[in-house]
Amino acid sequence: MTITLNLSPDLEAKLQDKASQEGKQINQLITELLTNFIDWEIEDSKEAIKGIKQGLTDFELGNYRSFDEFSEEQYKKYNLSS
Repeated sequence: MTITLNLSPDLEAKLQDKASQEGKQINQLITELLTNFIDWEIEDSKEAIKGIKQGLTDFELGNYRSFDEFSEEQYKKYNLSS
């Protein structure tokens, strides 16, 4: 498949420099970068959904604390003044 992108001269130069440093063709570098980004985004979304589901389960089971308790813990943890 062929995709045409319009890149700013600055971005094109950065990609070309990175490709040269890694001994790759720019097309290969861009393919790797996009693949890595998409894989990361998919995994990040899965982790976010997993966390949300766990939070909802915890809430339904009564495993939660008030915002005031959470806030107090954060103030202590990060040495913040209230």
